[in-house]
This record gives sequence, C-alpha cells and structure tokens, in this order.
Amino acid sequence: MNNHDELFMRAAIEEAKKAEAIGEVPIGAVIVKDGEIISSAYNLRETEQRSIAHAELLVIDDACKKLGTWRLSETTLYVTLEPCPMCAGAIVLSRVDRVVYGANDPKGGCAGTLMNILQEERFNHMAEVTSGVLKDECASLLSNFFKELREKKKQKKGTNNYHHLSY
Repeated sequence: MNNHDELFMRAAIEEAKKAEAIGEVPIGAVIVKDGEIISSAYNLRETEQRSIAHAELLVIDDACKKLGTWRLSETTLYVTLEPCPMCAGAIVLSRVDRVVYGANDPKGGCAGTLMNILQEERFNHMAEVTSGVLKDECASLLSNFFKELREKKKQKKGTNNYHHLSY
C-alpha cells in the first residue's frame, strides 16, 4: 500500500455514496494516472437495467475515452468492492497496472477470493493487487445498504398484508 491509496479509496467511497443515493448497490471506482484521478464512476446496474453497468466497467470506459486509448497502462484502478469475473477480465484486457480494492466479495470476487483473474499467469497481462484498503468502511457501506433494503422489503410486505386483511 502506498501513501495515496487511502486518499484515492476515499474518492471511490464518495462515488459509492452517489450510487447509494439513487438506490444502487454502493460500489464506486476511480482510475488514477500520474497521481491524479482521470476517471470516476459508480454502479448503475439497476438505474440503467444493464448487467454491464458495474463501476469498474464504467470507469474503464470513461478513462479510455479521456485518454484516447484502450491501453490503460501506468494506471491504478481503485474500487470499493473486489472485482467480479467480468470486471476483472476488463481490467486485464485494458492493461490496468494495479488494482486496489476495499472489501472482499465472497460471492463473486475474482481478485483473490474465489479466484484471481488479475494475476493469472496464462494471460498476457497481470495487474498488481492491493486488497483491504479502508476495508471496514467499504464493507459497512454495502452491509448497511442491504440491511436497509431488507427492512424496506419487510415493511412493504407487512403493509401489503395489512391491506389484504382490511378488505
């Protein structure tokens, strides 16, 4: 971990909070080149009803447009949750040099938890991986979001039952 990892992870957390504010799963990402954030994004899967609208894919796409190249060498991608297989594949194919993530993903993490696509020697590119940066903050964003979602569903269910009983 370098001195800037927490600073840039905080920027990714701010992106995650933007997702949370619109009812999205709070995952955020930023891409850094030469010590500066060149791109930032957050999860938009529910809003756009697109399975590929993950924070990492959106931030990669934006960085490619801004830099005018699909090769994102000499960049670091910061993301609040460990990348899934789709995002890890995109990271490898876009030649990101380093990935820094916050919380592990026991259900889909492919940067070391279920498998490590980012450091698979059979690919023609591997990314350096740093995990657990501001892990507790990143994890609590997600766990609080899902806790509130479950409570809302319970209340909604209770309300529906009440309406049923009142007829």
